[in-house]
Amino acid sequence: MAQVLLAGESWVSATIDHKGYDPFPHTQVQIGCAQLLEVLRDGGHDVTHLRSHDVAEQFPLSREELDAYDVVLLSDVGSNTLLLPPQVFDGGRPAPNRLHLLRDWVRDGGGLMMAGGYLSFQGFGAKANYAGTAIEEILPVDIHRWDDRIEAPQGVHGRLTGSDHPVVAGLDQTWPILLGYQQLVAKPDATVLAEVDGDPLLTVRAVGAGRTLAFASDVSPHWAPSEFMEWDGYASLFGQAMTWLAGTQDTED
Repeated sequence: MAQVLLAGESWVSATIDHKGYDPFPHTQVQIGCAQLLEVLRDGGHDVTHLRSHDVAEQFPLSREELDAYDVVLLSDVGSNTLLLPPQVFDGGRPAPNRLHLLRDWVRDGGGLMMAGGYLSFQGFGAKANYAGTAIEEILPVDIHRWDDRIEAPQGVHGRLTGSDHPVVAGLDQTWPILLGYQQLVAKPDATVLAEVDGDPLLTVRAVGAGRTLAFASDVSPHWAPSEFMEWDGYASLFGQAMTWLAGTQDTED
């Protein structure tokens, strides 16, 4: 199975409770991808999770470090976190551009997935800011340069497009509700596997010797509610995505 590096999908919540005259500040690390990690590992994939606050310092800075993995999954971690390791932001010294590093690694055979969220694609207030970067070059989708979120509190359903592809093998035609997603534009040479309200939800692409996948919604709440995460297809979808991105199946798009 695949060696996967999952970067992001965690956050630190800082809260101040006011109890009469006295405030009580406290913080807590929240892990949004706990269920995704569980289903991927149960499916046989070897997953290393870099929490969002560790990405700047610990994400690979060299090709040799990246080559330890078959797939990189970026989820809810903005481009600045990858672009500004401590030696750049704190020390004012140059370092490799990790967006360029990922692009070149994918073209030479790596697999890259981006999942949606407030700090994915362009994101909340355009803060994720992947539009115009080397990551956008290799993704199967083009990214708007503005806040690209579509909030759908009423619930919207993903639907397969009919494409015969191993990532969606055995999945239901209509998926459980999602509460939001990113509005993206499929590249001409990409394959849209699922749509939501006419927009691409799940898109794949061959890039040189490598492969990329864009999932426009989230892998955890709030966009992914319990109906989606408890669906039998949740584990199948993301497990099959890792297998396909790693190139461990002799299949064609």
